[in-house]
Amino acid sequence: MTVVTEFAITVDQIDGFEFRVRFDKPNHADLNLDEPPPLGKDTAPNAARILAAAIGNCLSASLLFCARRGKLELGTIHTRVATQISRTETGRLRVTNVDVEIDPGITDAHDQKALRCLELFEDFCTVTQSVRQGIPVHVAVKGLQP
Repeated sequence: MTVVTEFAITVDQIDGFEFRVRFDKPNHADLNLDEPPPLGKDTAPNAARILAAAIGNCLSASLLFCARRGKLELGTIHTRVATQISRTETGRLRVTNVDVEIDPGITDAHDQKALRCLELFEDFCTVTQSVRQGIPVHVAVKGLQP
């Protein structure tokens, strides 16, 4: 496998379970993370929520990329990511399921270009395809079902 890009971010503790993420690009804003009680104060999203956001963003962007390449008109994309966290047999918390619903605002659900995007876009989502190696991720696109 050939490395195409790599980057490094930093994560620094602010106080308790609150951390600040600094990205490798100066134009990217810092991001605070915190755990919900009883560990943290819930002042910012936790890592599981950031994972859900990354999955939803990557899938939405992949669908948009496919649509633009295929000259397919979309409305404003709205994506909902429902994430389940469960306890393992040893009592550890794990992300155990992710359900994604994307509403791209498509009016013609049988458009051939739309159906072609539906077949392709998930495979181009770097985050989701990586996460799927350990967590089930189910995706539904509103208005597009083969």
